[in-house]
Formats: sequence, structure tokens, C-alpha cells
Amino acid sequence: MPEKRTLDAFFGVTPKKPRTDTNGPEPLSGDGLKSMHPAYPHPITDLSLSVSKEIASLPARPGKVINDQPDLDLLYFEPYIPSYLAKDLFKFLRQELPFYRVEYDINRGGLSTHIKTPRWTTVFGLDDTSIFNEAGLPIDSKTGVKVSDKKYDTIPPRPIPKCLEDLRLSTEAVTGCKFNFCLVNYYASGADSISYHSDDERFLGLDPAIASFSLGARRDFMLKHKPFPPGEEDKASKPLKLPLASGDMILMRGTTQSKWLHSIPKRTGKNAEDGGRINITFRRAMVKGGTENYYNYNVGSGPVYRWDSMKKEMMLWKG
Repeated sequence: MPEKRTLDAFFGVTPKKPRTDTNGPEPLSGDGLKSMHPAYPHPITDLSLSVSKEIASLPARPGKVINDQPDLDLLYFEPYIPSYLAKDLFKFLRQELPFYRVEYDINRGGLSTHIKTPRWTTVFGLDDTSIFNEAGLPIDSKTGVKVSDKKYDTIPPRPIPKCLEDLRLSTEAVTGCKFNFCLVNYYASGADSISYHSDDERFLGLDPAIASFSLGARRDFMLKHKPFPPGEEDKASKPLKLPLASGDMILMRGTTQSKWLHSIPKRTGKNAEDGGRINITFRRAMVKGGTENYYNYNVGSGPVYRWDSMKKEMMLWKG
């Protein structure tokens, strides 16, 4: 069993030479390396070298296949990240990442509805049509020409910071899947939730694989099959509830997104108010529509929030 780490371990000794990669330069900053990009509202601290190496060695336990219902294909890790590391990683990401409380208007049945996202969100990445050059700008992945898109001027895409990139690379190595986007949700309490939905947008392609990590408070992950077509109602299908603990990961693959819905319902009762939870999902967007969608609904045009460790809540960040 590896020795237990405290949060200080994330800010441990770092290599003297700054790390560089296709996401652009990340110079040594303060007492350690930081991921930096013009579209980041602030630098994001990297994990220490020792923790990065440990994440590369995960999972803590092999995944369990769940495919005993029609059209369902899950790979469930209990846990993927060991509990001692998951606890510190939760606190680290909540402290370091910029978060948003996105509001937007949608048209439902001819009526305009104003939506306030019932959780904190943030997102990083770029779809398959483009990559980031050394200056951190999107260029065409085939021609290398700078991407000229007015939508990028409104909400500029940004690369996945090193602290999340470490986990992405580990996940790809274990699952054999490729991911170019990282979405992060922070549920401040049991009152924060996400309703039944499926991640089956066209920009994800056919039968997308999505890896979903849970850090912090235990929350129920609910799944139910979408309505069957006429004549197929007799297919045996039961709703499924998985009590996700900190460090657990679910890989949803195959026809799971096209045939099933999933949600995180509100949590009531004991400890509901201090049940902070972070959800990290890795996914692969195939076209520009994915980049536009993810930044529009997870960053938006509103202000930036950061965790205040003294007040123990998300506070408006004034830079």
C-alpha cells in the first residue's frame, strides 16, 4: 500500500526544467510548474512529479463489466483512484480550477426559458479538426493553418491543463479510448444535480465512449433505458443505481448513450449540505460543433469563480 499523501504533496519538488508540449510552453512559476494559456483566467498548478507518476500507474482495481441489460455496456472501477489520493485530488482541483455558473436561454415549445445551471462547470479541450500550436492557438489538424472562427473569439478554446491531462492519459491507456475534451462539474451540495440525459450529440460520433470520474461526496448515479419503439416494450430492462464513491470511474461505451439516460439526482437528508463532489468526464468531439457546444454551456460569457478555502464556498474571482 503506497504511503498516504497530504495535499502538500501536490506542491512538492518539481523538475528544474519547464515542461513543454503541443499545448504550448508552461514555465516554472512560484514553487512549482503551472499550466498557462492566454484563455485561462489564471495559471493552473501542475501536480507534483510523484503524483503524476502514481496516476500513470492506475487503476487501483480492475474494472467490472456491466452489460446484463439491453443495450447497456459499462466498465465500472471501484475505485480507479485510491481513496487517500482521491481525497486530496478533490481538494486540489476544487482549489485550482476556474469554475462558472452558466446561464442561457432555450426555446421549448415556442416559449423562451431561462436556464440557470444547477452546478458549477468548467471545460478544456478542442475537437478533432484542430490542435493547439506552440503559441496555444487553434490550427487546422491537417493543414496547420490558423483556424479563423468568430465563435472562438467569443469563448477561446483552451488546452487541458497538466493536472487533468495526467488523468486523461492514464484513462486512455487503460480503456483504449481517445479523448480530446475534459468537462468538470462541481456539485457544492446535495441541492446541485443534473437531470436525466444522454451524451449522444452528433458531434460525438456514433456510440461514443465517455469516462466519468467521481471525487468527493458519494452520490447516486442513476440510469434508465430510453422508451422502446412500438413492439419492443417487452424487453427486460430495469433502472440501475450505482452509489459512486470518491475515486470511482464509469466508462460508458457502446450503445449506452444512444439507448440509456443517466442522472445525478438531488441528495436530501443527513450531510446533504456539505456533500461537495467533483465529476470529471473525458470525451471526444469530432467536429467544431462540439467545441462550440462545450464552451457555450460550460464556460459561457459570465464571470469566473474560484474556491475560497476560508469561506468554504465558490466566490467571484476578480483577478
